[in-house]
This record gives sequence, C-alpha cells and structure tokens, in this order.
Amino acid sequence: MNKYAIFHKPESNYAYAAAADTLSVVLRVAQNDVFDSVEILYNNKYDFTETRKTLPMQKCASDGSFSYYRADLTLPDARFAYIFRLVQNGKVFYYSEDGLSEEYRFDLAYYTFFQFPFINSADLPKNADWIQNAVFYQIFIDRFARGDFEKESSYINTEWNGSIDRYSFAGGDLEGISNKLPYLKSLGFNALYLTPVFLSDSNHKYNVKNYLKVDPQFGDNDKLLKLLSDAHKEDIKAIVDCVFNHCDRNHEFFKDAEEKGKNSKYHNWFLIDGDFPSAEKGNYACFAHCRYMPKWNTNNPEVRRYLIDIALEYLRMGFDGLRLDVADEISHEMWRQLRREIKAEYPDALILGEIWHESEQWLKGDQLDGVMNYKLQKILVDYFGQFPVKAQAAANRMNALLMANTEQANANFLNFLDSHDTPRFFRFTGGNKEKLLCALCAIVMFPGMPCVFYGTEIPLDGAGDPDCRRTFDWSFGGQTESYARNFKAVIGLKNLCAFKGARAEITACNGILKITRKTAGGSVSAYFNTGGRTKKIDIDGKVLFSLNYRNGKILNDGTVVVKNIKN
Repeated sequence: MNKYAIFHKPESNYAYAAAADTLSVVLRVAQNDVFDSVEILYNNKYDFTETRKTLPMQKCASDGSFSYYRADLTLPDARFAYIFRLVQNGKVFYYSEDGLSEEYRFDLAYYTFFQFPFINSADLPKNADWIQNAVFYQIFIDRFARGDFEKESSYINTEWNGSIDRYSFAGGDLEGISNKLPYLKSLGFNALYLTPVFLSDSNHKYNVKNYLKVDPQFGDNDKLLKLLSDAHKEDIKAIVDCVFNHCDRNHEFFKDAEEKGKNSKYHNWFLIDGDFPSAEKGNYACFAHCRYMPKWNTNNPEVRRYLIDIALEYLRMGFDGLRLDVADEISHEMWRQLRREIKAEYPDALILGEIWHESEQWLKGDQLDGVMNYKLQKILVDYFGQFPVKAQAAANRMNALLMANTEQANANFLNFLDSHDTPRFFRFTGGNKEKLLCALCAIVMFPGMPCVFYGTEIPLDGAGDPDCRRTFDWSFGGQTESYARNFKAVIGLKNLCAFKGARAEITACNGILKITRKTAGGSVSAYFNTGGRTKKIDIDGKVLFSLNYRNGKILNDGTVVVKNIKN
C-alpha cells in the first residue's frame, strides 16, 4: 500500500455538507492500490468513542495517479466524527488525523478522529433551480444582430458578413437580440450571457467609461430594460459581463486622478506609483499591458462600495446574474463582500467568475458560485481537436477536474467550447462538424451549465481574437439540415435528462470515453469515439441521441447517449 498517496482533509472538497444532515466524504488513495474493502466509521462526535456506524465507500473516480472513494454520511445530530478503515489482503489499516496505522485506540479517538464539527444552515450552498437547468447562449453584442436601423450609425465601419479586425464595428445591438429571442428559445436556450453593454469607445466594451449608461451603439437603458423584460417573458434568464478589474482611462475618476494627482480623492482608487498617473511612464496598474484600461484598487473599501453598488443596480435592472471579468486579479475581500450583499437581496442570482486556472480558493462558498470552465475546454480541445489525446487520458483529466471541487461548485461551472477570447472550437477540429457536435454533447453531459458561443449553430469559423468575433450569418450559409437537426437535439438533452443532483462517473474502455450521470432513479450515459476506428459497444437502454452510431457500433467521430442503463 502506498501510504503516501492516502489523503483526506475535513471542510474541503474532501468533506463538505451536502444537506443539513448529510456530509459528503472523499478519501484519496493510490490508483494502483487494490483493497478488499474501504469503509468509513462515523457517528456524532460525542458518541464516537462508544459506538460507531459503518458504511462502505464506493470508488467514484480515478485520475491516472489516484483513485477516490466517496460516501454520504447522514446523522440527525450533524456533528460528525469519522475515521477510515481499509482492508488489503486481509490486513486491516485505520486512517485518522494521526495518519495510517494498523491499530486504533477508539477510547482516545477524540484526539485523532476527523471531524466536521457542525453543519450550519448559513453555510449550505443554495443554488437556484434555474441555474441547475440553465443552457446559456453567449452573445458578443456588436456581431450578433442589428435591430435598430434608425440609430446614429456613422460609427459602423464594416459590412455585415465582411472581414473584421480589432477596430471593426458591425452594428449589432440590444434590439437585435430582443428580436431573436424566439429563435434562441426554439433552439433550446433558456439563458443569455451578454458581453458588456455599457458606455465605451471599443467594439467589445471591456473598457467602461460609465457603468450605468448603456452604450448608444447598442441602444439605451430603456432598450436594455425591454430586452430583459422580453427575455423573462420567454422564460429566458440573462447575466451580464461586469468589468470590475479595470475601467477606461477616460472614466471620470481616473481623469480626476490624472488632473489632480495625489490631491484627487480618487488617487487611491487606482494603483498608482507616484503623484500623477502617466501612460507614458506606465506607472499605474492596468489590465494586461493596456494602458487605456487602468486597474481599480479593490483593496480600498470605497472602491469596493462603488463597484458593489453597480453590481446591485444591474440586478435591480433585471439581470439574473453577473459574469465577473478577470475575477482572479481582484481582491478576495471584494468578492466576499459582494457575495454577502448580493445574496442577501438576490439569493437566486448567479455569481460567475472568469478564472482560467485553479479556482478552488474562490469556490469555498464565500465568494463565487462558479467559474468559466477553461480546464474542461482545454481537455475537449485536446480530445476532439486535430491532435487528440486518448480516451483514458481525457477521462483521467476530467476526473481530476471534478475531484478538485465540491459537487455544488461543479454544478455551477460554465462549460463552453469557445468564447470571445478563444479560437472557435470548429477551428480546433479542422472544420469537422461531427467532432464539434460530439464536443457539444460532452459539455451538456458534464456537470455544470453548458454555454454555446453565438453562431455555433451554423457553425461559424474563426481563429483567435478578433477572428472568433465574426458577425452572425443570418443567411445560415454553410449550415446543413442534418447539422442543424443534430445541434438542436444535443441542446435538448439538457432538458430531456434530469441532471439535477446527478453524480458524474467518467471512465474509458477500449478507446471509448464514457460520461455517465447517475441518480437514484437511473442513469444517462454518453459514449464518445475519436480513436479513428469503429468500436463495438454493449449498451442497454433507450437511445436518446446518436451520431455515427449503427447497430451497436460507434464509428469514428461518433457518440451515442443512452438512458436507464443497467449498471
């Protein structure tokens, strides 16, 4: 037994409250270790030394290095104490805070058992039902649809469907989105993710000059309120991109700091090295290396108050949640305060962060609900892309991703194939529509909220920014009837399958990647084949969707989704 691989940590992704009386517990071991049994011994922490309950743990995941065992413990008095008992080749081992041992003193267990002292209701994640059922459609507003042909349009410098660059303005607006809401609903989308809508001189609007005035290129505040009202009438939620890491250099507060230096009341609202901020000297913090986007000092309580008030105003306008740009560069205290205030007034609001790398520290229940799932996107790029990794490697990486967070956090990840910041997934596949559909099926099956970038239903092509931000082709050139039909069927899987509360099991066998979602009432499994050869699989259940699947065989670049498989 590899004792160095065994790991558990209370009040973490290895032990967390699943309900007011239920604790989810995970134990990590070496993947190549085989056990006769893995059990957890538990009870109320004040009774543990005298009596204990025993519950077998089930292997729930393997990631290539480790295997993970899970059990759900339920007690009416939710003050948990527990240790683990592992049996290997008939030999018994105990694992507690003291580590691995062959014997254990139960009479002195109060010194060394693991504990979850008390499940407090205030600490339980409370995810709104709409979040668990959400299927998002991301819109880069300037490029989606134009609805207002009476507006001042001298800023438009490119023809719709023409070539674009970083400085192109195509004329998309909020009215255009309102007009297309029935279309989006017909595809199965019930949530919108809008890139920034407020005053800015760029086409992307991530350099905000005024956080509460809709940019006239997109409309005005009344048209935004109408869009949100129209969306809600269609049972479509909407979240907005909030740029709280930085603003535009021409924001009135930064201009005041430029003019008055340290005499400005806003000097400490930014991170300025010296009396006066200078773009030429580069003596202030900014987004990336963009001097026209100075960074807010969210260590300053006044700045936090200003930005949180804006966030609250967005929700009062009718937005159902916030996507927080560059969330990992902003102070944790900002997010803690923002969460407290937002959840007090809008408990069902979604707080979603843009974080490309490890995100556990933001997902402990006191800051963000979830993050954009860049790690999953990279796995899918590697598996379905032009240089695919093998199915087992993809399964290992997916399991590692899931085990890094609690199930509640995983349920709030925004799963996407591409966005305004990445090349189109269609480009990653070399223009292979079947691979694109398979990958789309994977983000629907994976725990979390699937999100589709506008135009994927055609599908639009594009390299990195700005090419990924092409205008939507409303002639639907390049869209085939079969692709459109399959696209809609894949999106429909989210509502067809009851995924709420469904645990994920991800495996690979014979070159086939398998994602299963299990509930007490049954399971749904998706099988994927990118191995280059036709593979035979044995399935038992109702086929919900298939692509390149015939008579028990999955062809290359194929998938089949099956409900109620016997396990």
